[in-house]
Amino acid sequence: MKTSYLLSAIIMPVIFMQCNFNNHISDASGTFEVDEVIVSSEIAGKIISLPIEEGTMLQKGSLAAVIDSIPLGLQKAQIEATIATLHQKTLDVRPQVKQLQDQISVQRVQLENAIYERDRTERLVKAHAATTKQLDDQNNQIEVLKKQIIATAAQIGVQKTSVNTQNSTVLSEYKPLRKSIAQVNDQIRRTNVLNPINGTVLTKYAMQGEVTEAGKALYKIGDLSVITLRAYITGVQLAQVKLNQTVKVLVDSTAKTYRTYPGIITWISDKAEFTPKTIQTKEERANLVYAIKIHVKNDGYLKIGMYGEVVFK
Repeated sequence: MKTSYLLSAIIMPVIFMQCNFNNHISDASGTFEVDEVIVSSEIAGKIISLPIEEGTMLQKGSLAAVIDSIPLGLQKAQIEATIATLHQKTLDVRPQVKQLQDQISVQRVQLENAIYERDRTERLVKAHAATTKQLDDQNNQIEVLKKQIIATAAQIGVQKTSVNTQNSTVLSEYKPLRKSIAQVNDQIRRTNVLNPINGTVLTKYAMQGEVTEAGKALYKIGDLSVITLRAYITGVQLAQVKLNQTVKVLVDSTAKTYRTYPGIITWISDKAEFTPKTIQTKEERANLVYAIKIHVKNDGYLKIGMYGEVVFK
């Protein structure tokens, strides 16, 4: 009787421990992570506002920070002033054209008078009251006046072309300056730092009042509503898993109990890698394993870096 009681006392705890182990045995294990986005300023300048703290939940598109835009505003005003002076540098060809047109009018009157005098001289020559030399001189004068009118008209065209060329050179600066204003406006818009995703601020790197640089991190944010368990399986286990498969995720609750969450396999690595030192596989340790990602809806208890186990259903 004593021997039977002693054997029962030894065997019963072993059976209880084995049952307890079998109830919580896992097929894979890993740690929780989240896709993180580091938000940086695209513009250098003083941080006017950064009303966020670690743990703050932000909506996508919400205003997260404001960078001083006064220097950019002054730069824009300077460009606009330069554009305004362009028209002052251009020439008005109309007064010069008007002067040449008046000159042509005078020359035409002179031509009409010369033709009248020539016609009169022709009659006098026929009446032997004037010489042919006088007639020739008047014809020469008429030809000279005609050539002067043609030359003056051509001068109007040359003057217009010259002034237009000069004005075009001045006004050619207009489009690049307008592009510069558009560029400055874009930079001014970027002084408002908009949050890129829905999530929780994980780390804050800067403070209001500091001077930041373009590309310098302001804060890090991640969506903790759905957290990812990166686990590792052996090559033998690959046949047990597939994308969108539902699995059971176990997380320590107390020393003897687990929290259980449903999870969905969203990614399976197509390449083997050496087993991370912190990961234990089903067969204790394997030389090569495959990484998988499991999305788990977070009830607030799951944290980045927390250890989790997976049971394939």
